[in-house]
Amino acid sequence: MDEQTQKKTLTSLENHARGVVEGKAKEEAGRVLIRMKDRFSTLFNHDSESMPRVWTGKEDIRSITKTAHSAALKLLSVMAAIRLDDNVDNIENTLCSALLDTKGIASVTKWGSTTSDPLASSTWDKVPPNKILITPVQCKILWRQYRAETEYCVTQAISAQEANKRSNNWLPPPWAIVALIILGFNEFLTLLRNPLYVGIIFVGYLMLKALWVQLDISGEFSHGVLPGIISLSTKFIPTIMSLLKKLAEEGQAAANNNPQSTNGSASKSLPNSTSPLLTASSTVTSSANGTKEE
Repeated sequence: MDEQTQKKTLTSLENHARGVVEGKAKEEAGRVLIRMKDRFSTLFNHDSESMPRVWTGKEDIRSITKTAHSAALKLLSVMAAIRLDDNVDNIENTLCSALLDTKGIASVTKWGSTTSDPLASSTWDKVPPNKILITPVQCKILWRQYRAETEYCVTQAISAQEANKRSNNWLPPPWAIVALIILGFNEFLTLLRNPLYVGIIFVGYLMLKALWVQLDISGEFSHGVLPGIISLSTKFIPTIMSLLKKLAEEGQAAANNNPQSTNGSASKSLPNSTSPLLTASSTVTSSANGTKEE
């Protein structure tokens, strides 16, 4: 192949390659909104290790949202024009200053006039018109639509974070704790003078805690207030009866075990005694043994 034919062939191949790349770029430019939303969703809903993000209340939603928006805007700037010749342009800087920077959206001077909108144009600076895939005006429209469609994800994350904080915060506010301490000082002194009340309160606390665990109150009310009340009303009486039955069985078992150990120690210490206490102990032991044999 002579040199002229070789140059002609290489030029034809280069033009064909450029045509293929430009055709694919134009095709993808028509789907840039979908790509931007996918990019936002990937960065917003997954952490740096690509694990699904759980909104526990410690995450900085504002910072995460800004990072995801910046990545989506970077994608838009890449798809805005064809850059096969490595020409330098300022598309990304223009989009960031006009769309991400709130001061650049509508900056107002001290005289009340607004600066010109950098996106109010149909061409990009330093970019030939035949290389433009998305005009500045179209970028602005796409960004508005993108923000409207991704706002729901941000709102859902904020709601999930607030719900998680409420579910983990069982204590009343500090002012309520101080008020309880001040107003309940007399009741506290009453408890100190009557330790029996402390025992009653402790037993009541154990019963309530057992009911809470058995009924799974937090899980029932997670489906709604009315369904939770209906479900608890059907489970309350059987749960109470089950707890009382367990207490009765444990009390009966303790009553059967304690007399045997007491009688054994008494018989060792007083082998030849004929006191009424020994007689009663023997009677209880024999009755307990009879019951055990039965």
